[in-house]
Amino acid sequence: MISALAITYNEASHIERYIKSLSFADEIIVVDSFSTDNTVALAEKLGAKVIKREFKNFSDQKNFAISLAKYNWVTFFDLDEIVPEPLINEIKNIVKNSNSLNAYEVKRDFYFMGKRIKYSGFQTDTSVRLFNKTTCKYGNQPVHEIIETTGRIGKLKQTVKHYTYKDFDTYNNKLSHYSQLQAEALYKKNVRPNMYHFLFRPWYRFMHQYFLRLGVLDGKEGFIISYIHAFSVFKRYVQLWCLYRKID
Repeated sequence: MISALAITYNEASHIERYIKSLSFADEIIVVDSFSTDNTVALAEKLGAKVIKREFKNFSDQKNFAISLAKYNWVTFFDLDEIVPEPLINEIKNIVKNSNSLNAYEVKRDFYFMGKRIKYSGFQTDTSVRLFNKTTCKYGNQPVHEIIETTGRIGKLKQTVKHYTYKDFDTYNNKLSHYSQLQAEALYKKNVRPNMYHFLFRPWYRFMHQYFLRLGVLDGKEGFIISYIHAFSVFKRYVQLWCLYRKID
C-alpha cells in the first residue's frame, strides 16, 4: 500500500499530470497553501484528498503531509517532476517485496528552458522520493529539505525528469522565495551579514557552479543558471540585512 503526497501553491498547470502519473498509489494527499488558482478544484476533481494549511517552510509542510498518510510507504515527488512508467514499476516492486531499506533516492534529469542540463552541478542531483514514514521524516531545513533516517538509503535504478522551469522569471522568482526562507533561518541564528556575505559568497557560488561544476559545458543555459543561483545568494543576505533594519 502506497500514499502519494504533495504540497502545492498555484500548481494548476501541473496538478492534473501529477495526479494521473501517481494513480497507482492507494491514496493521493495534497496539502495546499491556499492557492489562488484552481489547483484545489482540479485536485479534488481527480480524486485527491486536499487539506489546506498555511505554509511555514518546506520541511514543516512536508512533515505535516506525512502525518496524514494512511500507509507506511510514501512517495513525495515535486509537481514539476514527471514519473515515467519504468520508475512506477520499480517503486511498486520495492513496496511489494519487503526489504531492509527504509528510503530510496532517485536520480533527477534536470531540464531548464526546454534543454536537458547535464552539468552545472546537476550531474549528481538525487533526492529521496520513496520512504517508509515510520522511520523517516524531513529535517529542520527551511529549503532543500532532507529526509532523515537511521537506516541506509538505497538508490532506484530508474530516473525522474525534472522540468524545473520554462523561463528565466519563473526560476528566478522561485529562488527568491528560497532566499527569503534561508534569510529568515539565518536571522533566527543571529547571523549578521557583512561584506564577506555580500561579495565573496555570491562570487564563489557562480565560480563553483559555472567552472568547478562544469556549467560552462551547458552553454548559455549553464551561464544563466549559475548567474541566477549566485544572485539568489546575494539576495539572501540582502533580505537578512533588511530583517535587521526592521529591528534596528
